[in-house]
Amino acid sequence: MKIGLSFSRCLRDIYTGLVTEDDVLVIVARTDMNPHNDNHWNAIWDGYTQGGLSNPEWKDFKDNYIDFRRIAVSLYDSGKIHQPRQFKAPVPRMPYYWLDCVVSPEDHNPAQQKAWDNYRMITGLS
Repeated sequence: MKIGLSFSRCLRDIYTGLVTEDDVLVIVARTDMNPHNDNHWNAIWDGYTQGGLSNPEWKDFKDNYIDFRRIAVSLYDSGKIHQPRQFKAPVPRMPYYWLDCVVSPEDHNPAQQKAWDNYRMITGLS
């Protein structure tokens, strides 16, 4: 499971398949938007795809508006987007944007893996 700290970067990673939606626990976003709202989504999309130097990698995704919005709506509807700005709370920029909150398979630590397997088994019983 992962915690995201940048809506745009996390959204891009999900779209490109680097991270799956199922792996996302929550994304703490610096945005204040509802992706169901056309005005909100269009403003976000324009900021990402026309953001110049701040988001140069987004120019390659300009034509993928519908796919990105579908992912954003899915994350939003499943409660996986937390937007502190809606509550007037500041959200600092971080030099990283994904945090692992459980052991990932690439860790290859047998003790951690056993603990994770046991945790998954116990949660499956409830």
